[in-house]
Amino acid sequence: MKEKDSGILKIYNAMHDYFGPSRWWPADTPLEICVGAILTQNTSWKNVERCILNLKKNKVLSLNALLEIRVGDLQKLIRPSGFYVQKAKRLKKFCSFVYGNFRSLKNMSLLDTDTLRKNLLTVEGIGPETADSILLYVFERPVFVVDAYTRRLFSRHGFFDEKTEYGTIKSFFETNLPGISGLYKDYHAQIVETGKLFCRKAALCDKCFLNNEKYFKNNSKVI
Repeated sequence: MKEKDSGILKIYNAMHDYFGPSRWWPADTPLEICVGAILTQNTSWKNVERCILNLKKNKVLSLNALLEIRVGDLQKLIRPSGFYVQKAKRLKKFCSFVYGNFRSLKNMSLLDTDTLRKNLLTVEGIGPETADSILLYVFERPVFVVDAYTRRLFSRHGFFDEKTEYGTIKSFFETNLPGISGLYKDYHAQIVETGKLFCRKAALCDKCFLNNEKYFKNNSKVI
């Protein structure tokens, strides 16, 4: 990857000015963030919120409770997320992994970032995006989360091809931004909001506040 001043901090500031601070991820506990990160795969956050509410109402949003609940009962509680059979297994495997190896997320947090990421990626159903979401929002590590909105927004403006490898895009942002977890959290949330409102599959470029040459001076690819 060719390192180059991308102006992406200027783009972040424009998003922040437009939307204000995001205060994302909404959760009461670190485990709730982990559960949400797994459940949000291939579904909307609104559906995940319904599942989280079900888990809270049934008092099973804890490591021990998720380990003890029957998988069939768990499937019913997370049904709104879609792919609930698969996701119930993933939640079980994640909780078993954490408890079996560390006893708690707090103990797990003692690992360095690279080791944490390698450990998370060994859990069935946890890919790079989910692992990085947990690293950033649970463990406060300065890793940039790359999602579909990130690919769509920045590829449309010529920073990289939409099919560029996850790790390459992640490195691009981490190279061109200060390594601050709070910045990465808010930037990720701002991208999501911009993607939902403007940079949809059917783009609304004419209405987007970023449709301005001062943010995107050229369309030559950086990666």
